[in-house]
Amino acid sequence: MVKTDKPHIGIFGKTNVGKSSLINILAGQDVAMVSAEPGTTTDPVKKTMEILGVGPVVLVDTAGLDDVSTLGTQRVKKTHSVLDQVDLAILVFSDPLDGYDQGLMETCVARRVPFFFVHNKSDLGRSQEQINGVDVVEFSCKEPNTQRLLDKIKEYLPKSSYSQNVILDDFVRPGDEVVLVMPIDASAPEGRLILPQVQTIRNLLDIGAIAVCLKDNELREYLQTHTPKLVVTDSQVFGYVSSVVPTNIPLTSFSILFSRLKGNFEAYLRGTPTISNLQDGDKILIMESCSHSVNKCEDIGRTKLPHWLQKFTGKKLQFDFLVHLDALPTDVDKYKLAIQCGGCMVTRTQIMNRLETLIQKGIPVSNYGLAIAYCNGIFERVTEIFRSKKDW
Repeated sequence: MVKTDKPHIGIFGKTNVGKSSLINILAGQDVAMVSAEPGTTTDPVKKTMEILGVGPVVLVDTAGLDDVSTLGTQRVKKTHSVLDQVDLAILVFSDPLDGYDQGLMETCVARRVPFFFVHNKSDLGRSQEQINGVDVVEFSCKEPNTQRLLDKIKEYLPKSSYSQNVILDDFVRPGDEVVLVMPIDASAPEGRLILPQVQTIRNLLDIGAIAVCLKDNELREYLQTHTPKLVVTDSQVFGYVSSVVPTNIPLTSFSILFSRLKGNFEAYLRGTPTISNLQDGDKILIMESCSHSVNKCEDIGRTKLPHWLQKFTGKKLQFDFLVHLDALPTDVDKYKLAIQCGGCMVTRTQIMNRLETLIQKGIPVSNYGLAIAYCNGIFERVTEIFRSKKDW
């Protein structure tokens, strides 16, 4: 699946229950191939569409769960992997539920994936209104009633998967001035801003606050005549920016803002101080969900962060890197710490599922911005406004 921060809705079920037809009707175009031949859908097929009241979502069509061929086994494995990346599952069936459907339902419950049922081909016979307390939507691709299905999607889709109201809404008020420090160096993309910067600017505009965008070398002069409510910086210039911004002005980073929006912030706060306990030979897992080339010089995740960690600890550490949404290694117990990027290119569900596996195994987790702040000795300062909001 291609990375995106849009909510993901997976369409699951056995072969020939009408999953592809359903997604084509919802999307309003022929996205998925439809055929009476079992096993037509191979790799997951995706389509972005707009749902009123939610915004853009990604529909994901998956292979049938009952494909028992050699190739089908691989397809089913991919189908199950999609469950770790979706915010909502739609379980499609056309006959009374059997073992495949029951197993999928139990998997959704075990993985805590919200789901409901769609009884497709309902023109051939009606089903019950609920199955084990979960709603069933009657649907026929011959006479589709998409509105009822869309209403059910909005009902079951977690609001946290599409709401973007916790970047700065709980700290910034209309008219407040917020300075955004955005270095333009070798690691900055050509001709554009990175997504966390863009989304933060948009969030401030929605709030009615004043967004002042500066390069790091312009900050000192600006602060001589202005006292903003908050300074948000790119984490990689934390050292310089923290020395320039007076201590009476709150300071944080884009990565830390997104660690609240997309990740488990409380777990990050608990796990970050583990950096002080690292020893020679300890293995660190760097989880990078960005889309830029991994060969880019001075990459923050592969070059700068490992350098700062080793300089701060004085230890020879070992680093492994997880790219995009690749599965966690089976032997994650070997890691003393896992550090997740801000996750601007993926969904909160995708990051939380990854973090939950690590947390259950007792592995401390951190975030790029928090780890960099810790190495710069400003961890308490850049998290202060999130620990106490009494002055906001």
